[in-house]
Amino acid sequence: MIVYTLSEQHPSFEDYRALHQTTGWNAKKLYTYDQLYQAICSSWYSISIYDEEKFIGYSRIISDGIYQTFICDVMVHPDYQRQGIGTTVMEALLTHCKNTDLKWIQLSCAKGKQSFYQQLGFTERDPDAPGMMLFYE
Repeated sequence: MIVYTLSEQHPSFEDYRALHQTTGWNAKKLYTYDQLYQAICSSWYSISIYDEEKFIGYSRIISDGIYQTFICDVMVHPDYQRQGIGTTVMEALLTHCKNTDLKWIQLSCAKGKQSFYQQLGFTERDPDAPGMMLFYE
């Protein structure tokens, strides 16, 4: 049985950049990796997961610690996907939320990933109350 190590410490800059590059999320290069790393270091809570010394997964929470909570940047290295690592990371985040008495947890997910989050108890927003966004380029 493979045992992975979870850490509440931020990964190194290089480890973070290498994992983030596997996602394609910064394809337009809107942000530098210095900016992205600064963002994760400003998070309310985060989880890193390792296979021995190899950084293989990450996610974080942005929150005021009381009312507003948003999970973002759920990443699992492609070589480790579909092995339960995303679930492990999410369960760690949700446990932290429960332990701090947060009651409303939000997230946005990539197209086609809804079923993963539904298995963890998330429901889609009511079509009559969709989320909104504003994007500056």
